[in-house]
Amino acid sequence: MSLIPTRLALRLLIICAAALALSACGLGGDTSRDAMKTDDEKRKDGDYAGKMTGEGGLFNLGGKGRGNDGGGAGIGVNSFLWRASLDTLAFMPLASADPFGGVIITDWHTPATTPNERFKVTVYILDRVLRADGVRIAVFRQVRSGDQWQESVVSPDTQTNLENAVLLRARQLRVQSAGL
Repeated sequence: MSLIPTRLALRLLIICAAALALSACGLGGDTSRDAMKTDDEKRKDGDYAGKMTGEGGLFNLGGKGRGNDGGGAGIGVNSFLWRASLDTLAFMPLASADPFGGVIITDWHTPATTPNERFKVTVYILDRVLRADGVRIAVFRQVRSGDQWQESVVSPDTQTNLENAVLLRARQLRVQSAGL
């Protein structure tokens, strides 16, 4: 008994599966009203949602597109909030910064005045528009107990004050960029 017919059958099965998958991609011309929309109509209707490149996409490197209120070229969040967050937290070491997701995470920072406590901050930029609710900050505090660090309560005012500092700096950056 030869394996040639079995291999041939397997190859034919793979080719048929690939052809079926490709035919489901919609390679034929779509003449429906949605396919005939202009770019402005698509943007207005939100048809660019989920698009990765080009105008209205996640990696839009052009000047036009979704609300250009500091959205910035190449990042997925408001550029003023992003830069203001980095400026405000410049005294802390960065652990990671994701401009597309809008998340900045610092490493632990021990203030010189209080060597037995340390802080870590996570900034979430929630919008492409410069708004008061476009940034959320989480502050974590640990206190040294012997040789170990233990979680400690952070005053809610600390988070609010940091958010306000970021918003103030973002407004300053916006005014500077407008040349006012």
